Amino acid sequence: MRFSRRTLTAALALAAVAGFSHNAAAADKPKVALVMKSLANEFFRTMEDGAKAHQKAHASEYTLLANGIKDETDTAAQIKMVEQMVAQRVNAIVIAPADSKALVPTLKAAADKGVLVINIDNKLDADALKSKELSVPFVGPDNRAGAKLVGDFLGKQLKSGDKVAIVEGVSTTFNAQQRTLGFQDAMKAAGINVVSVQSGQWEIDKGNTVAAGMLRENPDLKAILAGNDSMALGVVAAVKASGRTGKVDVVGYDNIAAIKPMLKDGRVLATADQFAAKQAVFGIEIALKALAEKKKQNDMPTEVKTDVVLVTKDTK
Repeated sequence: MRFSRRTLTAALALAAVAGFSHNAAAADKPKVALVMKSLANEFFRTMEDGAKAHQKAHASEYTLLANGIKDETDTAAQIKMVEQMVAQRVNAIVIAPADSKALVPTLKAAADKGVLVINIDNKLDADALKSKELSVPFVGPDNRAGAKLVGDFLGKQLKSGDKVAIVEGVSTTFNAQQRTLGFQDAMKAAGINVVSVQSGQWEIDKGNTVAAGMLRENPDLKAILAGNDSMALGVVAAVKASGRTGKVDVVGYDNIAAIKPMLKDGRVLATADQFAAKQAVFGIEIALKALAEKKKQNDMPTEVKTDVVLVTKDTK
């Protein structure tokens, strides 16, 4: 089939218009960045999976850029990640900060450039935000209440006067502090003595090392409360290595898949589910709503509570 020059010119013009329309549509679609902590932690991989599934179901509404640091404590790497997202001209950043204070100046710089910032998982420090005159909505559970649920369940298995220890997350993070307080609230209510609180940096290996030391130093220890399930995995291994499986109870927080068989056989008594996949999605949806309504950073709600529930071997 032969085309005249006029027909070919018209076809090329139509193609150009179609291409322009497609590019314009892509340009109009907001870009949302999800910045997480360590993707070596199953909790954050679940968070990423949930966000990607949401974006796939709403592909016409926004573009998602998701990334996380390799090490829970590598705050410098996360700061660079935020700066890279800003350089890529994202419209919003949904972040689980590695440090509650250190990320604030970088997020303030992002907000000053018109990027909306939403905080999930680990709450940014209120005083640090105030010093920068920055308001950032926090989307997440009440970590203290969630940890108390777990601690209350453990307390029912112990006797007044028993000794326990807490393996805390990164001590400078708000959620680590709140979970420790929740555990302590429950132990105090049950008349149980917390003889040691040490940081396991949210990680399996560090949690294992810290728990091993606690078990050596406290031969009459009855339980160890871990601030997340990754550390609980390390604690379980330490309890086994000490020959005290069944004699020292272990609880965690996050309800990751790797903990489920341990709940079933009793190596872990309880954990808390704070719905990792939903946390990211809630943050993204708040960002999209604010963008659609053309809201400024300080016009958004300050806090949106999400669910946290107790999980035991009997949980359906």
